[in-house]
Amino acid sequence: MTLGAWKLTGIGLALALLLVLGASGGAWLAACHYRPLLDTASTDLATAKLARDNLETLASEQGRKLGELVLAGELRAQNAKLAIDKAKEEAQPDYAAANQLLRERTGGVPAEAAAMIIDQELGL
Repeated sequence: MTLGAWKLTGIGLALALLLVLGASGGAWLAACHYRPLLDTASTDLATAKLARDNLETLASEQGRKLGELVLAGELRAQNAKLAIDKAKEEAQPDYAAANQLLRERTGGVPAEAAAMIIDQELGL
């Protein structure tokens, strides 16, 4: 090899060495810069996942409780309907007796009887 070829080879090797050193130095600087950011992002991700799991648990529990409340409300509505029907049934004889007394007292026309009783109550 000639002296010019050795110089050219040396310069090529020096450039390759500088490129390798520059790349590794750049990687090291990038790691130093981004590692804290990655650690923070990783911590935030873990916190967000924990919060999401907690919210999912709370939402499912809330849905279950809401379902129980709906069922309890429907049961109360059914019980109230039964109580109303029973009260109407039990009040029917008293209502019939009251209407009979009203007809006997006023002569038989319920509207006139009601008007007369209201007038007596109001003092007219």
